[in-house]
Amino acid sequence: MSNNIFKSFRFEIVLYSLLSLLYTLLSIGILHVGIFIIVFREERRSLSEASTVLIAIFTISLGVVLFITYFLLLTRKFITYIKMIAEGISQISQGNLNNRIKITNEDEFAFIADKLNEMADNIKDIMENERRSEYAKNELITSVAHDLRTPLTSIIGYLDLVSSRELSVEMKKKYIEIAYNKSLRLENLIEDLFTYTKFNFGEVKASFTEVDMVKLINQLLDEFYPSFEEYQLEYSFTRNQSSAVIKADGELLARAFANLFSNAIKYGKSGGNILIDLNRMPERVIIAITNFGEPIPKADLEKIFQRFYRVETSRSSETGGSGLGLAIAHSIIEMHGGTIQATSDTNGTKFIVTLENEPIREQDTKTDPLINAN
Repeated sequence: MSNNIFKSFRFEIVLYSLLSLLYTLLSIGILHVGIFIIVFREERRSLSEASTVLIAIFTISLGVVLFITYFLLLTRKFITYIKMIAEGISQISQGNLNNRIKITNEDEFAFIADKLNEMADNIKDIMENERRSEYAKNELITSVAHDLRTPLTSIIGYLDLVSSRELSVEMKKKYIEIAYNKSLRLENLIEDLFTYTKFNFGEVKASFTEVDMVKLINQLLDEFYPSFEEYQLEYSFTRNQSSAVIKADGELLARAFANLFSNAIKYGKSGGNILIDLNRMPERVIIAITNFGEPIPKADLEKIFQRFYRVETSRSSETGGSGLGLAIAHSIIEMHGGTIQATSDTNGTKFIVTLENEPIREQDTKTDPLINAN
């Protein structure tokens, strides 16, 4: 609503009242002039006292009637606008949230109309968010049910074989090992699900300390060494500086990059090599993880950070994960104010993480074991 008093409803009421009074006086004046011209022309005499009183009463009554008439005519737009507002409220109350009240002025009525339109927009947004939340919840339940059922069915099947049939020691050992591996996968899925749910509901809080990204990645590469050996993968870690200290939560970033390494190993094992490149710049640290497995189609590339999304050709018992690893990594990177993006073509699939290297306030600085790690 405008703060200009000349465009306010109060000013318009005063203005229309004065105009109504002016029009009334002009009308009465013209009428009186006509009456007196006629009377004096025909009778050629002055009015009696009684006639004067009657004319005064008539004048006052006529003035009141004319004032009210002129005032109603001048202010009829207010009545029309009030009806429009009432109709808009009625439409909104009936669920028509696309209805909007036309704003034709800058007075208090326009302010009311604008706030009603804003309320309708807010209600519509809330309802759409509720629908999206309901859809996401149903999708989550469906995905979780599917991903929990698949390994659980296998576990039950293999354990049933072991318990109900006469099998050799070697076959029993094999089936028990398969059931054990399926159980581990089930455990990882449940752990990822709990982690993602905590991120989704804002229950995870970052504790920022000084973290050396070079040492963090070296530690993770040591932890993943058995996986590299198992899949006969070579890896190289290049960096433009020997140290890259940023303000971050070391445990959360370790979880994010562990998910990225796991993804690179899982889907890049056919490529034989994984490249990790760290580039420290004055204001940020950029880390690229490249694998040379099967390229990800462009249509899938735009969705890989969504929860439970997996490239269809990779959704198998051998490589199928929880579908939450990249979503968790994405949430962690965003929590640190960074970005993560992916590119994929015949030259390799690359995940690029950018982390801001902001100055650390002294009161926020803590000692992190990653800084002093050997």
